[in-house]
Amino acid sequence: MQLTIERAALLKALGHVQSVVERRNTIPILSNVLLSAGRDRLSFAATDLDMEMVDEAEAMVHTEGQITAPAHTLYEIVRKLPEGAEVSLLYSGDDPRLVVQAGRSKFNLPVLPAGDFPVMSADSAGARFSLLKEDLVRLIDKTRFAVSTEETRYYLNGLYLHTVSEGGQALLRAVATDGHRLALAETPAPEGAAGGPGVIVPRKTIDQVRRLLDDGSGPVEVQVSAQKIRFEFGQASLTSKVIDGSFPDYLRVIPKGNDKRADIDNAVFAQAVDRVSTISAEKSRSVKLGLDNDRVTLTVRNMEAGQGVEEVEIGYSDEPFEIGFNARYLLDVAGQIEGETATYMFADPASPTLVLDPGDPGVQYVLMPLRV
Repeated sequence: MQLTIERAALLKALGHVQSVVERRNTIPILSNVLLSAGRDRLSFAATDLDMEMVDEAEAMVHTEGQITAPAHTLYEIVRKLPEGAEVSLLYSGDDPRLVVQAGRSKFNLPVLPAGDFPVMSADSAGARFSLLKEDLVRLIDKTRFAVSTEETRYYLNGLYLHTVSEGGQALLRAVATDGHRLALAETPAPEGAAGGPGVIVPRKTIDQVRRLLDDGSGPVEVQVSAQKIRFEFGQASLTSKVIDGSFPDYLRVIPKGNDKRADIDNAVFAQAVDRVSTISAEKSRSVKLGLDNDRVTLTVRNMEAGQGVEEVEIGYSDEPFEIGFNARYLLDVAGQIEGETATYMFADPASPTLVLDPGDPGVQYVLMPLRV
């Protein structure tokens, strides 16, 4: 294999695929990126056995061929090369090394046979649809903060992507929960999405997709089957296994009869929560909200650090009551609100609270209260 490629093109494609590779691997081949040269293209592939990332870039190919090389090392070398450099890659069967050369810089990297590289099979079954980049970004950004990181409840370690029908309209919905809060975002379902199964997309896959969306433009092709999900971003594609489990019946958690309504200036409220929570105990980070006639009083008590109190004007005319929340969860939800105000729907101090965004009616958040 022998070829020449621009540093910028090589760096972009390598940046996409190497992020899939785990830093520590017990299987040596999984630390490598598969390089395939042919027809004026250099293709890249990396995998962790649960997810496979593929990309390609234009190159001047002198000799076609395949080999694998250490992904992170190769990426760091290319990243540190001067901008505008022409990079040559050379591998001949005589020398078990990949030669990377640019200007006066020359590196020899160990290789492993391309035949040992595991390739993830594609599923032809399932639904296939095209989704606008902006819609996918919104579905991910509005919900992924609520994905659980507890490995014991593995079925919550991802984003539940599925279609529903409401009022005669098909909606593509993303839901995430960690048992303490829930985030839901939906968008009109694109053509072809309605026939697909509901899948739980792993957290790592969601993070990779979000990173790729920052680099790409135009619609994203999505293919969903019961075992796998595939995202295509132009030349790049990401295939991932989905979590084998049943997502809980989240509709039972979303409160329907909360009748105490508070309209709150989101930015002012978030700043107040951030200030008073400065002295909260790090584990619970609990803040008590006292609602009463167009104002809310935020109180945090810490036996060691003292007490913090702040009052914020709100739109509230129901009976006075107190409720406690994890301050970080309040701030996470406040960070997703598009409009100036957020609408909080309360029932009582022990029941879930529903948070709505008047600036984006397609999202809902649920917060479980704390005892304070």
